[in-house]
Amino acid sequence: MYTLNKENIVKLDGRRESSNVNDRRGKGGGLKMGGKGAFGIGAAIVIGLITYFMTGDLNQAFQVAGNSADVTSVITGRTEESGGDYVPTPEERELETFSKKVLASTEDVWTAEFQKMGKTYEAPTLVFFSGSVHSGCGGASSSTGPFYCSADQSVYIDLSFFSSMKSSLGADGDFAYAYVIAHEVGHHVQYLLGDLGKAHERMSRLSQEEANKVSVQLELQADCYAGIWAYHEQAMFGSLEDGDIDEALNTAQVIGDDYLQKKAQGYVTPESFNHGTSQQRKKWFKRGFDTGDVSQANTFAFNYSQL
Repeated sequence: MYTLNKENIVKLDGRRESSNVNDRRGKGGGLKMGGKGAFGIGAAIVIGLITYFMTGDLNQAFQVAGNSADVTSVITGRTEESGGDYVPTPEERELETFSKKVLASTEDVWTAEFQKMGKTYEAPTLVFFSGSVHSGCGGASSSTGPFYCSADQSVYIDLSFFSSMKSSLGADGDFAYAYVIAHEVGHHVQYLLGDLGKAHERMSRLSQEEANKVSVQLELQADCYAGIWAYHEQAMFGSLEDGDIDEALNTAQVIGDDYLQKKAQGYVTPESFNHGTSQQRKKWFKRGFDTGDVSQANTFAFNYSQL
């Protein structure tokens, strides 16, 4: 069971819900993530812990998490699919509404930020699924966690993931959930600005260890973009409550590669990091939240050791 904390919730009452949503719950899909171009905050959490406890092979799990490379196909257009006979629980309905409102907020924030840059923001689609799903980047299961697929410009999430965050990592709270969505939308911002494609192209020419470093830069930039969203959400709507930023920072702490590896196997292997350490993830989210400045999110301007 997973519910939003009524005593400490981002103030979204009366706010609009995004219509850029595709509900595929009950539809199912492929289980193997065979496509390219998928990046997500959930991969580090679920592959690093849940998959490890299921398979006992942490190194292979982290290898899979870092193997995304160049996008080979682009799917245009958005196909709305019915959820069939799937009936969400009341808790899922609550999280669905919350997620739609957070997505709408990212649309408002990034539309304004892109206008400042003389650009037009094209919002991603938020895809709800249950069990498994087929994306433009291939098939995925719920254990993959939330992810962004640049091939179809969509953010995918099984809402039960929020329960896994709480039970497996102790990362709970409405703003922790909002951070997850904002991070994935951050990957979409990278795609629109061209950084995602450039990074994928570089990664395809590098060794796995060096490609992992580029992946870390991508993930930390997405964390920074999530912080920038939070800055402008607060500036536009004054919606954050005491403790909200702490929830995001706690989530960043427990999804660091070093934290996950030490929790799972008792030691860390830095050469396999592909999302960044706990300290790095907190640092870059906080950088975005403190400045609200897109120009401050250029992780690629730093040497890896300086991140």
